[in-house]
Parts: sequence; C-alpha cells; structure tokens
Amino acid sequence: MISVAILGAGIGQEHLTAYRALPHQFDVKWIIDRDDSRARALDPDIAIAQDIDVAIADATVDLIDICLPPHLHVPVALKALAAGKHVICEKPIATSLADVDRLRAALGAANGQYFPMFQYRWGPGHAALRAMIDKGLAGKPQTGAIETHWSRAADYYAVPWRGTWDGEQGGAILGHAIHAHDLLRHFMGRITSLSAMLDTRINDIEVDDCAAIAFQLDGGALVTSSITLGAATDETRLRFVYENLTATSGTSPYAPGNGSWTFKARDPKHQAAIDEIVAHHKSAPVGFVGAFSAIGDAITGKPGREVTFDDGAASIELVTAIYHAARTGTQVALPLPADHPLRKGWQP
Repeated sequence: MISVAILGAGIGQEHLTAYRALPHQFDVKWIIDRDDSRARALDPDIAIAQDIDVAIADATVDLIDICLPPHLHVPVALKALAAGKHVICEKPIATSLADVDRLRAALGAANGQYFPMFQYRWGPGHAALRAMIDKGLAGKPQTGAIETHWSRAADYYAVPWRGTWDGEQGGAILGHAIHAHDLLRHFMGRITSLSAMLDTRINDIEVDDCAAIAFQLDGGALVTSSITLGAATDETRLRFVYENLTATSGTSPYAPGNGSWTFKARDPKHQAAIDEIVAHHKSAPVGFVGAFSAIGDAITGKPGREVTFDDGAASIELVTAIYHAARTGTQVALPLPADHPLRKGWQP
C-alpha cells in the first residue's frame, strides 16, 4: 500500500476521489491546505494540517501529491525528493527549463520517482487509439487540429494568483492547452518546430488567453492548435489524421479520452478491425484513476504506462518555444539549445 499526502485541497479533491477508487494501491494519510475547513470538507477522517513540512517529515508517507499553485511546484518537489519521497505534480512541473534542470538533478540523486500529472491520456477513446497505433492500423501521422476553447471570466480570476505572471507564471498555453499539447506529442510524435501568435483578448489579466499555433512533427506532419478562454462553453476537440486512419474526439473538456470518439479507416476493409478495438476498450480507466493506477504500478515495480519526468520536461520546453516564437515572430526549432535566451523563464 502506498501512503499519500495531498498538498492542496482544490484540484486535490479530484485526486482524492481517484485514490478512493484504488483502495488496493493507495491510502491517503494527509490533506494539507492553508484553509482547514476546505481540507476537512474533503474527508473529516483524514489528518489535516496547514504546514507542508508536516507531511514531508512524516516517515510513513511514501508519496507527496502536489496540487498547489504553479510557482510552488518546484520548491516543494525539491524538498519532497530530498526527503526520499515519490512525487506527483500537477501541471506545470516547472516554469523554466532551468528549474527542469534542477528537478532532473535532484531526481538523479533521490530514491523516489517523479510523475507529472497528464491525466487526459486515459480514457476509452485514447486507449483505443493507442491500440490502433500499436497494431499498425493508423500509419504515419499526416495532419491534425486541436481546439482548446474554454470559458474563463472574472470569477475564475478572482483567485489572487490566477492571471498573473508571479502566481500563474503563464497563460492559456501553460494552464489550459498544455494537456492537449501533451496528447499531440503522445499520439502523433515529436514536435520539431513551431510558430505561434498569442494575445490577451478576453480578460483583464497579465497573461495570454488566446493563441494560434502551428506545429511540424518528426516525419513532416502538420498540426494546428487554436486556444481561447472566451468561448461560450468549455470544449476540447482533437482531430488526428494518419495515413490510414482519421480519429476525431468529442468535445469533453476535462476528459477527452472519455468522449464520443470516431475512428474511420481510409480503406473500408480495415474498419471492422478498428471497430473491434473500440469495443474492446470501452471500459478503459478514465482520467486520474487511470493515471494513478499506472503510477502505483510504476512505484511497485511494474513500470511502462506512467507519464514520465521526461514527458513533463518536454511540455515545459514546448511552452518555452511557444513564447519565444510568439515574441520573435520566428519559426522555432526543437529541441531548444542549452543557451536558449528563455532558459531561465519566459516570464517578462
């Protein structure tokens, strides 16, 4: 059994629900939050505290689950790794490539493992698509389109750290579209270059809330990403076109892998095999439950399904490249060089 301390009772509430669905793998021992009443409301039977160090110092805690504002992710993760804990960290794992380097060095010297939280990878639609790719039914990636069209208004930004460079450390490409871009990398391959336009059009905030990005992938595939926080509703839509398959998601914003995906073979004679895979994966785990199950397996010696530290590092490199492309009006190649001018951060 893996014992857990959840740091932060906001998104931590969803984490707790997922842990409860996996009682054979996890036992939540602590909920840490500056607001005792908010922490106690999640579960009055779990120990609560306001001080993060209480959980990190508890020798019975195996795993520190960081659900804090972005500017706290790196210092808390470094402290947890130094204490010999495993770490789960909500996105983003860092807000500069320099801090990614610090985390990598700390991880290399630590006994614990580090798991970025990209729970969007789990769901029946994504499990089916992964199986189709693995079985060779998809073929080479050709093109794709991503829409992260959500609604965020003044009430969302009433939380003091949101919408600011000091607190949130970035805008929609960091806090909202980062999941969709992880799915792009996961299902379509390595990004080799990009160009981008960013703007703040919807809210009176410091950071970006709209973007238009063009990606080129290893092998030549071309993908666009459209982002806004000024849509009427929250919708995420993915369309991946492969050599032999077109995969189109529904519009579920927070669990696109659980939406109504359609998979169409370019050659109709392969449709039956595709439909069989879809039927086989209808009960695949969704979101945090799938992510935590994979993490539990990795900690207990059965790795292979978990999101890795390198995946989290790649997401930060991508955000860095997007900001650089938007500010310079250039096409930016990846990977970024060691002396990149935004290596210490993209914050103005």
